[in-house]
Amino acid sequence: MSQRSLKQVAEKQPFRDYAEWWHMGPAFSKFMSEAIVSQWAGLYDSGNLEVVRSYVSEYLNIVYGREAKLSLVEDFVYKSSSQPLQSGEFDALSYSFFRSAFELLERHIEKYDNSLERERRLFTERVGEVFFGLVRSHLGLELPHDLNDEQNFVRLKDCIQQLGAFFETQGYLRDYFEFLFAVDVEYAGSRIVQAETDFIRNLKSKGLAYALYEMRYPVILPSAVYLYQTIGEAQHHSSRTIEELFKSIGYDAKETDDFDPSHHPSDRVVELWEISKLA
Repeated sequence: MSQRSLKQVAEKQPFRDYAEWWHMGPAFSKFMSEAIVSQWAGLYDSGNLEVVRSYVSEYLNIVYGREAKLSLVEDFVYKSSSQPLQSGEFDALSYSFFRSAFELLERHIEKYDNSLERERRLFTERVGEVFFGLVRSHLGLELPHDLNDEQNFVRLKDCIQQLGAFFETQGYLRDYFEFLFAVDVEYAGSRIVQAETDFIRNLKSKGLAYALYEMRYPVILPSAVYLYQTIGEAQHHSSRTIEELFKSIGYDAKETDDFDPSHHPSDRVVELWEISKLA
C-alpha cells in the first residue's frame, strides 16, 4: 500500500454529497461507542486519546472544512453529549479510532499472533461482534437456528430487514438498504445467476450461495475509502454486523474483495457476498 496522506486522497476523491450533515440516532451512537472504544482500548499500548483528537481535528478540517467540537471525542467515549451526533462527526470519529487502531497494530505487531493484514481485519470483526450483540438485544432479534428450510430462511430475511431498518432510522444509511438473495451478476469471469428460491438449495447442494448487499449513502463511505487508500483496511461497520448475524447461526458470510459494481446505479454501494456453512 503506497503511503499517501489523507489530504492527498481527499483532494483526489471528495465526497461532496456528504457535505450536508444529518443526525445520527442515539442507539446507534451509544452502541458504536461501546463497540469501537472497547476494542480500541483493548489493544496493546492504546489509551492515548490525544492521538485520536488530533486525527478527528485533521479529518474534519480536510474532509469537511469544519472545526471539531472541543468535547467531541470525550462525548463519544463517555456517551455524555446532550446533542445528537452528526454524520460527519461520526465519520471522523470512526476514521480516527480505526486509524489509531491500525497504526497501533503495526507498531506492536510482534505482540499478536497473525500478520498485520489479518490482525487489522480481526479488529474490524471484533467491533462488529460487539455492535451486533448490542443491536440484537436492542431489537430483540429472533434468529433462526439454521438455514435448512424455508421457515428459517424467512426468519433470516426478517432479521436482516430489521437490521436494515435500524441502520436507516439511526442514520447509518441515509435512505436505502437491500440485502438480496436473487443474484444475476458477472464475477471472476463467469455469470452468477441465483433465484431467491435457489438460496437454500445452493447452500445444501453446492455448499455455497450468494447475496447482494446494496446501500446508499453509508455515513462512513468517505472515511472507509480514505482508510483503505492510505492504510489498506476499512471499517465496514454494517457489513461486519451482518457477518456476525450469519456467524451466530453457523454460517460464514463475507463480501468478495474483487467484485466490480460498475453496472449498478452509481449512487449505491454494492457488495457481492459468498455464504457457506462454518466448518
